[in-house]
Formats: sequence, structure tokens, C-alpha cells
Amino acid sequence: MWLPVLGLLIGLTLGLLTDIQIPDQYANYLSIAVLAALDTLIGGIRANLQNTYDEKVFVSGFFFNIILAASLSFLGDHLGVDLYLAAVFAFGVRLFQNIAVIRRILLNKWSFPQKNKKIDE
Repeated sequence: MWLPVLGLLIGLTLGLLTDIQIPDQYANYLSIAVLAALDTLIGGIRANLQNTYDEKVFVSGFFFNIILAASLSFLGDHLGVDLYLAAVFAFGVRLFQNIAVIRRILLNKWSFPQKNKKIDE
């Protein structure tokens, strides 16, 4: 669980402390890459809550998803087709599914102790 949080903190710190300008022609690639990274981060949190987290799977998935999403965008630009929409759809759906599962897990963890207290009384 610490690896995704550490990566997020390092990224936020570097983003806030540096004045890096991304050229406009790379904005689509970067936005898709950030969406893929968020999907992987939320998936890592979900895996940790389900006790199935593996650092190798997380790191490899992180870089693979970013490269795949940026490659789809690049290929789509050169073909004249909006292939980045496929990546937006795929990662967006997975992101919302992972968030829904995390919400259910946390609600179950928070609600069962209250039910157990009522049963004991």
C-alpha cells in the first residue's frame, strides 16, 4: 500500500515545486497517461484492501498502462482516428468500477463493527 501513496506524493511534490511546461501537442498524450496512472493507482488501493496487492503487478501495470494509452493516442493521431477515446473509455470505466468496489469494502468494514455492538448489547 505504501508504494502507490509514495509515488503520488513524489509526483505531487515535483509537480508543485517545478515549473515544467508541457507543449500543447503532447497534451492529449499526457492526459491519457495521467488517466491510466490514476486507474492503476486506484486499482492498487483496491487490491490492497482485498489483500491481493503485489508490487510487481502494480509497477508493471503502471508503466504498461501508461505506455499503452499514450501509444493508442499516438497511433490514432497518425491515422486520423480518435483512438484516445478508447483509452478514455476503458480506463474511465475501470476507474469507476474500482472506486465502487473500494466504497463497498470500506462501507462493510465500517458498518459491521456497529452491527456487532448492537448484537452484543
